[in-house]
Amino acid sequence: MIFDRRSDLPLKDDATSRFLPWLVAPMVFLSAVALAGVFILNTLINRWDRDVSGTLTIEIAAAPGEAGESAERTRRYVETALALLKGTPGIAEARALTQEQLVALLAPWLGNSDLLKELPLPALIDVTLKADTPVDLDALSRKLAQTVPGASLDDHRIWLARLIGLSRSIEWLAVGIVLLIGGATSATVFYATRTGMAVHREVIEVLHLIGAPDGYIGRQFADRAFTLALRGGIIGLALNVPILAAIGIGTNRLQGGFLAELTLPWIGWAAVLLLPLAAATVAMLTARLAVHQTLARLL
Repeated sequence: MIFDRRSDLPLKDDATSRFLPWLVAPMVFLSAVALAGVFILNTLINRWDRDVSGTLTIEIAAAPGEAGESAERTRRYVETALALLKGTPGIAEARALTQEQLVALLAPWLGNSDLLKELPLPALIDVTLKADTPVDLDALSRKLAQTVPGASLDDHRIWLARLIGLSRSIEWLAVGIVLLIGGATSATVFYATRTGMAVHREVIEVLHLIGAPDGYIGRQFADRAFTLALRGGIIGLALNVPILAAIGIGTNRLQGGFLAELTLPWIGWAAVLLLPLAAATVAMLTARLAVHQTLARLL
């Protein structure tokens, strides 16, 4: 069995056998959370870039006057804007939002939807661009402003660039956290191995006297570190998987919005599931390094 590797050194009674798995477990847990966050955030960034970069929004301010008169004049402005947009090369589709859709958008912020229906509301036009035909947005914006009173164009570039920039910074922060946790794990294994070697110094000296090479002794400690770290990593992963699954189930119940796809992709699951093995490999290599450095000083 992988957890019962044979050792010619009496390592099973070391303190490392008790505390190392429980130190590695929370480190793998935190690494899994950070790594999952990186993959989820990257999925969201790609979705935002794909869904928003090829669209425009035209806003037409509500025309002045009484509610009925304002609505009628605003409707004529919308028809003029739609005719202009549909005649512009590079625009695949232009669609004005209905009164009900506008009320639904504003209701979460302004409250009573019945009251909103009685107020003069601005008009919004959702525009989809052709992928293979560029549009001169500056010229289109000027033409709209000249033709349709109160019209303005929003191509989402500014806020999307800022949002993606912020998201990328958070991604790098999460990657830094994973690397920092990996360094802490490595340092823990390094000092635990040196402690174990100090405890078994007499046995190690005897093994050297009878001809045991450094690689043989290093393999004993490396195998033990691998087993203990893998055990702790599996514990940390077992605590993490239900949390990630619960997040995925919870966000799948949301309808629409940016959080509708807040789930871990398959490559993210693969990376998270490999974390215990990665932690065990780091522990094994670190233990081997610690053994060789310590033997150079002891013997």
